Amino acid sequence: MRVAVACDSGKVALHFGRCECYVIFDIENGKIVKKEIVPNPGHKPGFLPEFLAKKGVQKVICCGIGPRAVQLFESFGIEVIAGAEGDVNEIIRKFLAGRLKSDFSRCEHFQ
Repeated sequence: MRVAVACDSGKVALHFGRCECYVIFDIENGKIVKKEIVPNPGHKPGFLPEFLAKKGVQKVICCGIGPRAVQLFESFGIEVIAGAEGDVNEIIRKFLAGRLKSDFSRCEHFQ
């Protein structure tokens, strides 16, 4: 499984599309086997879901994301986990432990 986390300075970015980079984790048998940092290629409507899908990403973790972006990710078969906050490495550990739940109430686009 490939999981991309929107990142700014080592923390989960407040807005998925406007982050510095994406940290992509390859996970096998519940363990991280590879970690790759991919610079954000730019915030253009509809671009990032396809960009990350081509990289094999199956889940994205972020804090804030708009409803249209969520729909686009879902159209590529990518699950969105929103509302995450904190250190990227701690967030991925929570995800692996099954303790990370999506919370769209933290996304300003949904309010």
